[in-house]
Amino acid sequence: MTSIDFYFDPISPYAALAFERLPQVLVGRSVAVRHVPVFLGGLLKAHDNKGPAEILHKRDWVYRQALWLGHHLNIPLTVPKTHPFNPLPLLRLLWASAEPGQTPSRYAVETVFRHVWQGGAEATDPARLTSLTQALAPSQDPAGEAVKTALRDATDAAVARGVFGVPTFGVGDRLFWGLDSLDMLLACLDGEPWFQGPDWADAAQVRSGLQR
Repeated sequence: MTSIDFYFDPISPYAALAFERLPQVLVGRSVAVRHVPVFLGGLLKAHDNKGPAEILHKRDWVYRQALWLGHHLNIPLTVPKTHPFNPLPLLRLLWASAEPGQTPSRYAVETVFRHVWQGGAEATDPARLTSLTQALAPSQDPAGEAVKTALRDATDAAVARGVFGVPTFGVGDRLFWGLDSLDMLLACLDGEPWFQGPDWADAAQVRSGLQR
């Protein structure tokens, strides 16, 4: 059985769409998915980058495209009242819902994604966060050091592996970034011969002729 590491932050609409889409595209394949919550802000800082919703005009496009993709894929999606927002309470709640040394369940991840991306409410509204915490009944304290360490370690490990954004799917030593990488991921899982050729490795050897 092939293992897929699904790196995500609930702040990302593309991660929310990928989460809902993944079971559909994996039908008939022998795979196990590990849901790994990571702090997108930490990934961006490590790579000296900005999130799409932090860039003027691109922000508007992200919301328009995400809403259209939800419509196109028949996946309910509503942009929360405020975005971007601080996702740390949600990320820590996810890690708190998992047993120590384990990753969160699909149920917990689904509950958090739908909390954010359905209904159009404030994702970090205190009353809603209280209800969400009660629904997930975490076995650990979301504000505890063990949970904070688990999130920090997962984010650091993702950076060390080469993860720079979400959603990212890790299969062995290969990473596939973005909702639109799902076809490429499936081709790899299905053993498409292209992945045995030189192009994958050669792409990392292209020289840059531009310095900023």
